Amino acid sequence: GGREANQVSDDYRYQDGNYEGYAPNDGYYRGGHEPAHEEDAQSDVTEGHDEDDEVYEGEYQGIPHPDDIKEKQKKRAPAVADEYRDRADLMAERMEDEEQLAHQYENIIEECGHGRFQWTLFFVLGLALMADGVEVFVVGFVLPSAEKDMCLSSSNKGMLGLIVYLGMMVGAVMLGGLADKLGRKKCLIISLAINAAFAFLSSFVQGYGFFLFCRLISGLGIGGSLPIVFAYFSEFLSREKRGEHLSWLCMFWMIGGIFASAMAWSIIPHYGWGFSMGTKYHFHSWRVFVLVCSLPCIASLVALKFMPESPRFLLEIGKHDEAWMILKHVHDTNMRAKGEPERVFTVSYIKTPKQVDEFIEIQSSTGTWYQRWLVRITTTFKQVWDNVLYCLTAQYRMNTLMLAVVWFTMALSYYGLIVWFPDMIRYLQEEAYESRVKIFDDEEVSHFTFNFTLENQIHRNGEYRNDKFIGMKFKEVRFEDSLFEECYFEDVTSSETFFENCTIISTVFYNTDLYEHKFINCRLINSTFLKEKEGCHLDFEEDNDFLIYLVSFLGSLSVLPGNIISALLMDKIGRIKMIGGSMLISAVCCFFLFFGNSESAMIGWQCLFCGASIAAWNALDVITVELYPTDKRATAFGILNGLCKFGAILGNSIFASFVGITKVVPILLASSALVGGGLLALRLPETREQVLM
Repeated sequence: GGREANQVSDDYRYQDGNYEGYAPNDGYYRGGHEPAHEEDAQSDVTEGHDEDDEVYEGEYQGIPHPDDIKEKQKKRAPAVADEYRDRADLMAERMEDEEQLAHQYENIIEECGHGRFQWTLFFVLGLALMADGVEVFVVGFVLPSAEKDMCLSSSNKGMLGLIVYLGMMVGAVMLGGLADKLGRKKCLIISLAINAAFAFLSSFVQGYGFFLFCRLISGLGIGGSLPIVFAYFSEFLSREKRGEHLSWLCMFWMIGGIFASAMAWSIIPHYGWGFSMGTKYHFHSWRVFVLVCSLPCIASLVALKFMPESPRFLLEIGKHDEAWMILKHVHDTNMRAKGEPERVFTVSYIKTPKQVDEFIEIQSSTGTWYQRWLVRITTTFKQVWDNVLYCLTAQYRMNTLMLAVVWFTMALSYYGLIVWFPDMIRYLQEEAYESRVKIFDDEEVSHFTFNFTLENQIHRNGEYRNDKFIGMKFKEVRFEDSLFEECYFEDVTSSETFFENCTIISTVFYNTDLYEHKFINCRLINSTFLKEKEGCHLDFEEDNDFLIYLVSFLGSLSVLPGNIISALLMDKIGRIKMIGGSMLISAVCCFFLFFGNSESAMIGWQCLFCGASIAAWNALDVITVELYPTDKRATAFGILNGLCKFGAILGNSIFASFVGITKVVPILLASSALVGGGLLALRLPETREQVLM
């Protein structure tokens, strides 16, 4: 008993010395040599015992086993050594780890299979992509109604049309970059929440400025969703399935356009679908339409709560156990759906890249809460900026520049023509409308009561004495060089109605919207304006243009064949041939627009152009995802998609300015941009056989 007590006391004593088995836990290496006589001091009790089966006595006193201490020292040693290693060496080691991870992850995804989990995620992310498609069409559909509800000028209408693209451009770059640092799921939830909140709010606000602001922030939110959706979904797909299923996912953008067109067609013309609170607050049918258009975003936001984070992203930031659990869940979900619940997930360990980035943190004891948040935000945005610069390093510079040109030329042509088609159709309608104008010269009317609608008329050199204009509407009416004497106007509403070089004597205007700017070079003598109407009052049910809804609906529906073809052929002919071929065919379609001299011809060529160009869009989405590594994927996609929205802004502005002037410039500009972008796309590297880095 005394000998065992001495042995225990020796164990404690050797922890403070240089005994080989008990290294002190202070992080320093000690190469002490044990004395030779210590070997002879072994207890006779241990003789003849197998060392592997021997129970360590110190275990009962809470003393660490020597083997455990050695193992901890081995694990700690590389971490200490990394502080003295060159960053380039660490990055090289990380690149090697990422390459090993890429091939291992591909094998893991193949083992998980493609089944119920991927299809569930497909529909959840499809709703988010659908919300993006809806956002593009919303403002165009509400403009004819909103411009009269808010009395918008031409410049205000133009700004409202472009503000959504501006928000999308900023959101794509900002939220796409954050998704590579904070996570796909988290940033997509933030993106959709911003869009849903401000889209919902925009349907209730009355002022133009606040409505403009809400649509800007709403666009910022949904703009960030596009790069995240494709990066997120691609990381659950194997190499053989990636091109096809990302192309199927693109169909939801088309469904969003169809949904917006159908809802606009069925809701906006019903002007009575709303309510008013006094004379200041009006909730008309177009606001109901804006409210309904936020539903896909809200549905996706709710469903996304039940989806996991991307395991590929988690592995990039070193969260091995979380990633493993998610991959096991994917495997088990798919196997149960296939009727093979007994199949076991065989992966036990997944390679994680060496973590190089350091996140600066202020401890609670050394800083206030806002200082800690400021440091976190600053550090995160610095890391995002480093990712942006990384896309322009030598390894990716050429691919990034070529993709930027292809994205930009595609957006300039597509979005420019998408706006130009409805404007041209509207211009052709106006030409046809003006050709039916009725002209009245030298008419004399006295003691007559006008209580009906005057439309598309020109009255020249007329004389109106003691006439009454009560409860009537003027639509596209012009009075030129006419005389109004002792007339009475009451409860009159007007659209595109003007009085030019007229003389108005002893006339009363009561409760009308005949404002000062509608009298051009007129002489008003002893005339009175009482209780002018506030706002813009028109019969929206008559004024709405059903053909514009039909054009957008058919344009969205026409991409269905192109979507199907691109999905089926994406992995067979490759991404590069798909982009180049689609853009060149679209350029040929542009030339046929020279023969579009009627509404039906313009609608037909628009459908052909949209159907031909959709394959290029799908292939661009796929190749952008595959060309960049996981920790840069959403950032690169966001940059390129932001550039795409900048091209859309330019296309809208340039093409719209030539409506009614010439067709040559828009057609040649679109065709040349498509040809140049298509030829350049053929020089991009093919990625269909490439694992996701």
